[in-house]
Amino acid sequence: MALDKHSDTFSLQRRNQNGSTAPLTNWGFRNETDPLTDVLLGSPAHLFHRATSSLSRKHLREAPCNIQVAQAQHAELVSTYKHFNVNVHMLEPEPELTMQVYSRDSSVMTPYGAFITAMSQWWRRGENYAAIRAYEKLGIPIYDMVTAGTFEGGDFNVIEEGCVLIGCGDARTNEPGARQVAGWFEAEGWEVRLAFIDEYYVHIDLMVVPIAEKLTAVCLACTEPGIVEWLEAKGHEIIDVPFPQTMALGCNLMSLGNDKVIAPTSSTYLIDQLRARGFEVAAVETAEISKTGGGIHCMAQALRRGD
Repeated sequence: MALDKHSDTFSLQRRNQNGSTAPLTNWGFRNETDPLTDVLLGSPAHLFHRATSSLSRKHLREAPCNIQVAQAQHAELVSTYKHFNVNVHMLEPEPELTMQVYSRDSSVMTPYGAFITAMSQWWRRGENYAAIRAYEKLGIPIYDMVTAGTFEGGDFNVIEEGCVLIGCGDARTNEPGARQVAGWFEAEGWEVRLAFIDEYYVHIDLMVVPIAEKLTAVCLACTEPGIVEWLEAKGHEIIDVPFPQTMALGCNLMSLGNDKVIAPTSSTYLIDQLRARGFEVAAVETAEISKTGGGIHCMAQALRRGD
Protein backbone atom coordinates (compact mmCIF):
# COMPACT_ATOMS: atom_id res chain seq x y z
CA MET A 1 0.00 0.00 0.00
CA ALA A 2 1.45 3.40 -0.97
CA LEU A 3 2.09 5.88 1.82
CA ASP A 4 -0.20 8.92 1.83
CA LYS A 5 2.28 11.79 1.99
CA HIS A 6 -0.52 14.31 2.41
CA SER A 7 -1.49 12.97 5.82
CA ASP A 8 -0.09 13.91 9.23
CA THR A 9 0.66 10.24 9.98
CA PHE A 10 4.24 9.55 11.06
CA SER A 11 6.49 8.52 8.19
CA LEU A 12 10.23 8.69 7.53
CA GLN A 13 9.99 10.70 4.32
CA ARG A 14 6.97 12.86 3.63
CA ARG A 15 8.58 15.28 1.18
CA ASN A 16 7.22 15.32 -2.35
CA GLN A 17 10.31 15.00 -4.54
CA ASN A 18 8.91 17.56 -7.01
CA GLY A 19 7.77 20.09 -4.41
CA SER A 20 4.17 21.02 -3.56
CA THR A 21 4.31 19.03 -0.31
CA ALA A 22 1.06 19.59 1.58
CA PRO A 23 1.44 21.49 4.88
CA LEU A 24 0.65 19.56 8.04
CA THR A 25 -2.76 20.02 9.62
CA ASN A 26 -1.84 19.84 13.31
CA TRP A 27 1.86 20.71 13.57
CA GLY A 28 4.35 23.18 12.11
CA PHE A 29 4.25 26.91 11.55
CA ARG A 30 4.40 29.56 8.84
CA ASN A 31 7.11 31.63 10.48
CA GLU A 32 9.17 31.85 13.66
CA THR A 33 7.25 34.76 15.19
CA ASP A 34 3.62 33.59 15.35
CA PRO A 35 2.31 32.60 18.82
CA LEU A 36 4.22 29.56 20.10
CA THR A 37 2.03 26.74 21.42
CA ASP A 38 4.40 23.74 21.49
CA VAL A 39 8.15 23.49 21.86
CA LEU A 40 10.66 20.64 21.89
CA LEU A 41 13.41 20.92 24.50
CA GLY A 42 16.34 18.70 25.43
CA SER A 43 17.30 17.69 28.93
CA PRO A 44 20.59 18.86 30.51
CA ALA A 45 20.61 15.74 32.74
CA HIS A 46 23.80 14.45 31.10
CA LEU A 47 25.28 17.79 30.04
CA PHE A 48 29.05 17.76 29.65
CA HIS A 49 31.21 20.76 28.76
CA ARG A 50 33.01 19.92 25.52
CA ALA A 51 35.16 22.03 23.21
CA THR A 52 32.40 22.37 20.63
CA SER A 53 33.45 25.81 19.33
CA SER A 54 35.99 28.57 19.89
CA LEU A 55 33.74 30.14 22.51
CA SER A 56 33.04 26.95 24.46
CA ARG A 57 36.75 26.09 24.26
CA LYS A 58 37.61 29.48 25.76
CA HIS A 59 35.18 28.95 28.65
CA LEU A 60 36.46 25.42 29.14
CA ARG A 61 39.99 26.78 29.49
CA GLU A 62 39.18 29.75 31.73
CA ALA A 63 36.07 28.84 33.75
CA PRO A 64 34.39 25.53 32.95
CA CYS A 65 30.63 25.20 33.22
CA ASN A 66 29.19 24.42 36.64
CA ILE A 67 26.80 21.68 35.53
CA GLN A 68 24.47 21.96 38.54
CA VAL A 69 24.06 25.69 38.01
CA ALA A 70 23.47 25.10 34.29
CA GLN A 71 20.80 22.53 35.08
CA ALA A 72 19.07 24.99 37.43
CA GLN A 73 19.14 27.66 34.72
CA HIS A 74 17.55 25.26 32.25
CA ALA A 75 14.83 24.42 34.78
CA GLU A 76 14.05 28.15 34.98
CA LEU A 77 13.84 28.27 31.19
CA VAL A 78 11.38 25.38 31.16
CA SER A 79 9.29 27.13 33.81
CA THR A 80 9.26 30.28 31.70
CA TYR A 81 7.78 28.46 28.71
CA LYS A 82 5.13 26.95 30.96
CA HIS A 83 4.38 30.37 32.45
CA PHE A 84 3.48 31.51 28.94
CA ASN A 85 1.26 28.43 28.46
CA VAL A 86 3.58 26.79 25.95
CA ASN A 87 3.32 23.00 25.88
CA VAL A 88 6.81 21.66 26.59
CA HIS A 89 7.80 18.36 24.97
CA MET A 90 11.09 16.84 26.10
CA LEU A 91 13.56 14.68 24.23
CA GLU A 92 14.23 11.47 26.16
CA PRO A 93 17.59 12.01 27.92
CA GLU A 94 20.34 9.52 27.12
CA PRO A 95 23.70 9.37 28.95
CA GLU A 96 25.64 9.27 25.68
CA LEU A 97 24.01 12.45 24.35
CA THR A 98 25.85 15.08 26.36
CA MET A 99 24.82 18.06 24.18
CA GLN A 100 21.17 17.08 23.69
CA VAL A 101 20.03 20.21 25.51
CA TYR A 102 20.53 22.06 22.20
CA SER A 103 17.39 20.63 20.64
CA ARG A 104 17.39 22.99 17.65
CA ASP A 105 20.35 21.31 15.99
CA SER A 106 19.34 17.65 15.53
CA SER A 107 16.14 18.43 13.64
CA VAL A 108 14.24 21.31 12.07
CA MET A 109 10.47 21.73 12.19
CA THR A 110 8.82 23.04 9.02
CA PRO A 111 5.23 23.47 7.78
CA TYR A 112 5.58 20.05 6.09
CA GLY A 113 7.04 18.05 8.97
CA ALA A 114 10.41 17.86 10.66
CA PHE A 115 13.60 17.21 8.78
CA ILE A 116 16.46 15.36 10.42
CA THR A 117 19.85 16.99 10.19
CA ALA A 118 23.36 15.51 9.94
CA MET A 119 25.51 16.65 12.83
CA SER A 120 29.16 17.50 12.28
CA GLN A 121 30.72 16.45 15.59
CA TRP A 122 30.84 12.75 16.38
CA TRP A 123 29.57 13.17 19.94
CA ARG A 124 26.33 14.73 18.67
CA ARG A 125 25.40 12.39 15.83
CA GLY A 126 23.27 10.16 18.05
CA GLU A 127 20.98 13.13 18.72
CA ASN A 128 19.53 12.70 15.23
CA TYR A 129 18.25 9.22 16.08
CA ALA A 130 16.79 10.44 19.36
CA ALA A 131 14.98 13.18 17.45
CA ILE A 132 13.41 10.63 15.08
CA ARG A 133 12.11 8.66 18.07
CA ALA A 134 10.69 11.85 19.59
CA TYR A 135 8.82 12.75 16.41
CA GLU A 136 7.47 9.22 16.09
CA LYS A 137 6.17 9.40 19.67
CA LEU A 138 4.51 12.76 18.96
CA GLY A 139 3.08 11.56 15.65
CA ILE A 140 4.94 14.21 13.63
CA PRO A 141 6.06 12.95 10.21
CA ILE A 142 9.60 13.38 8.96
CA TYR A 143 9.82 15.67 5.94
CA ASP A 144 13.21 14.28 4.92
CA MET A 145 16.75 13.63 6.17
CA VAL A 146 19.97 15.43 5.24
CA THR A 147 22.28 13.06 3.36
CA ALA A 148 24.51 15.21 1.14
CA GLY A 149 26.73 16.70 3.86
CA THR A 150 26.51 18.14 7.34
CA PHE A 151 23.70 20.41 8.47
CA GLU A 152 22.63 21.67 11.91
CA GLY A 153 19.34 23.30 12.84
CA GLY A 154 20.85 26.54 14.10
CA ASP A 155 21.57 27.31 10.45
CA PHE A 156 17.92 27.15 9.32
CA ASN A 157 16.47 30.58 10.00
CA VAL A 158 12.88 31.23 8.84
CA ILE A 159 12.87 34.98 8.29
CA GLU A 160 9.21 35.17 7.33
CA GLU A 161 6.63 32.92 5.72
CA GLY A 162 8.15 31.16 2.71
CA CYS A 163 11.60 32.69 3.19
CA VAL A 164 14.59 31.08 4.85
CA LEU A 165 18.16 32.18 5.57
CA ILE A 166 20.52 29.20 5.65
CA GLY A 167 23.88 29.57 7.35
CA CYS A 168 26.97 27.81 6.07
CA GLY A 169 30.12 28.04 8.15
CA ASP A 170 31.55 24.79 6.77
CA ALA A 171 32.74 23.44 10.14
CA ARG A 172 29.20 22.60 11.33
CA THR A 173 26.91 23.08 8.33
CA ASN A 174 28.88 22.53 5.14
CA GLU A 175 28.03 23.65 1.63
CA PRO A 176 26.76 20.29 0.28
CA GLY A 177 24.36 19.97 3.22
CA ALA A 178 23.25 23.58 2.94
CA ARG A 179 22.60 23.29 -0.78
CA GLN A 180 20.64 20.06 -0.38
CA VAL A 181 18.27 21.67 2.12
CA ALA A 182 18.08 24.83 0.01
CA GLY A 183 17.03 22.72 -2.96
CA TRP A 184 14.19 21.12 -1.03
CA PHE A 185 12.67 24.46 -0.09
CA GLU A 186 13.25 26.09 -3.45
CA ALA A 187 11.21 23.22 -4.90
CA GLU A 188 8.45 24.10 -2.42
CA GLY A 189 8.46 27.66 -3.78
CA TRP A 190 10.38 29.27 -0.91
CA GLU A 191 12.88 32.07 -1.25
CA VAL A 192 16.22 30.77 0.02
CA ARG A 193 19.28 32.85 0.86
CA LEU A 194 22.60 31.22 1.74
CA ALA A 195 24.79 33.03 4.26
CA PHE A 196 28.43 31.98 4.19
CA ILE A 197 29.70 32.74 7.68
CA ASP A 198 33.02 32.29 9.45
CA GLU A 199 33.07 29.05 11.43
CA TYR A 200 33.94 31.09 14.55
CA TYR A 201 30.28 32.13 14.71
CA VAL A 202 29.09 28.49 14.61
CA HIS A 203 25.50 29.06 13.33
CA ILE A 204 23.57 31.86 11.66
CA ASP A 205 21.28 32.16 14.71
CA LEU A 206 24.19 33.60 16.67
CA MET A 207 23.84 36.82 14.68
CA VAL A 208 20.36 36.91 13.08
CA VAL A 209 17.11 35.94 14.86
CA PRO A 210 13.54 37.09 14.02
CA ILE A 211 11.70 38.78 16.90
CA ALA A 212 8.31 39.71 15.43
CA GLU A 213 6.82 40.43 12.03
CA LYS A 214 9.32 42.63 10.16
CA LEU A 215 11.50 43.02 13.28
CA THR A 216 14.81 41.15 13.53
CA ALA A 217 17.74 41.08 15.94
CA VAL A 218 21.00 41.34 14.00
CA CYS A 219 24.60 41.90 15.00
CA LEU A 220 25.72 44.32 12.31
CA ALA A 221 29.36 43.96 13.38
CA CYS A 222 29.51 40.33 12.22
CA THR A 223 26.71 39.98 9.67
CA GLU A 224 27.49 40.28 5.97
CA PRO A 225 26.21 43.66 4.68
CA GLY A 226 24.44 41.90 1.81
CA ILE A 227 22.29 39.97 4.31
CA VAL A 228 21.43 43.18 6.14
CA GLU A 229 20.47 44.87 2.87
CA TRP A 230 18.35 41.84 1.94
CA LEU A 231 16.45 42.05 5.24
CA GLU A 232 15.96 45.80 4.94
CA ALA A 233 14.69 45.42 1.37
CA LYS A 234 12.00 43.15 2.82
CA GLY A 235 10.97 45.93 5.18
CA HIS A 236 12.57 44.49 8.30
CA GLU A 237 13.47 46.87 11.10
CA ILE A 238 16.76 45.77 12.58
CA ILE A 239 17.79 45.99 16.21
CA ASP A 240 21.58 46.01 16.19
CA VAL A 241 22.84 43.88 19.08
CA PRO A 242 26.36 44.96 20.18
CA PHE A 243 29.14 42.53 19.29
CA PRO A 244 30.21 41.73 22.90
CA GLN A 245 26.62 40.88 23.85
CA THR A 246 26.16 38.91 20.63
CA MET A 247 29.18 36.77 21.48
CA ALA A 248 27.52 36.09 24.84
CA LEU A 249 24.50 34.75 22.87
CA GLY A 250 22.62 38.03 23.20
CA CYS A 251 20.92 37.70 19.79
CA ASN A 252 19.90 34.14 20.61
CA LEU A 253 16.36 34.84 21.80
CA MET A 254 13.09 32.94 21.39
CA SER A 255 10.04 34.69 20.02
CA LEU A 256 6.79 33.59 21.67
CA GLY A 257 4.60 35.71 19.39
CA ASN A 258 2.16 38.40 20.48
CA ASP A 259 5.07 40.72 21.36
CA LYS A 260 6.47 38.30 23.94
CA VAL A 261 10.08 37.14 23.98
CA ILE A 262 12.42 35.03 26.10
CA ALA A 263 15.92 36.53 26.13
CA PRO A 264 19.11 36.02 28.15
CA THR A 265 19.58 38.48 31.01
CA SER A 266 23.00 39.39 29.60
CA SER A 267 21.40 40.90 26.48
CA THR A 268 20.69 44.20 28.20
CA TYR A 269 20.68 46.37 25.07
CA LEU A 270 18.21 44.17 23.21
CA ILE A 271 15.96 43.83 26.26
CA ASP A 272 15.86 47.60 26.73
CA GLN A 273 15.07 48.12 23.04
CA LEU A 274 12.25 45.58 23.10
CA ARG A 275 10.68 46.87 26.29
CA ALA A 276 10.79 50.38 24.87
CA ARG A 277 8.71 49.02 21.96
CA GLY A 278 6.14 47.54 24.33
CA PHE A 279 7.35 43.92 24.30
CA GLU A 280 6.99 41.67 27.32
CA VAL A 281 10.46 40.23 27.82
CA ALA A 282 11.13 37.30 30.12
CA ALA A 283 14.81 37.66 30.97
CA VAL A 284 16.31 34.29 31.92
CA GLU A 285 19.80 33.76 33.27
CA THR A 286 21.61 31.37 30.93
CA ALA A 287 25.25 32.41 31.28
CA GLU A 288 26.43 29.14 32.84
CA ILE A 289 24.67 26.78 30.46
CA SER A 290 25.73 28.92 27.49
CA LYS A 291 29.38 28.22 28.33
CA THR A 292 28.80 24.83 26.71
CA GLY A 293 28.07 26.44 23.36
CA GLY A 294 24.56 27.78 22.83
CA GLY A 295 21.76 30.06 23.92
CA ILE A 296 17.99 30.18 24.32
CA HIS A 297 17.23 29.90 20.60
CA CYS A 298 19.63 26.95 20.32
CA MET A 299 17.83 25.16 23.14
CA ALA A 300 14.38 25.18 21.54
CA GLN A 301 12.72 23.68 18.48
CA ALA A 302 9.30 25.20 17.82
CA LEU A 303 6.83 22.44 16.98
CA ARG A 304 3.67 24.44 16.51
CA ARG A 305 2.72 28.08 16.26
CA GLY A 306 -0.80 29.47 15.91
CA ASP A 307 -2.26 32.61 14.38
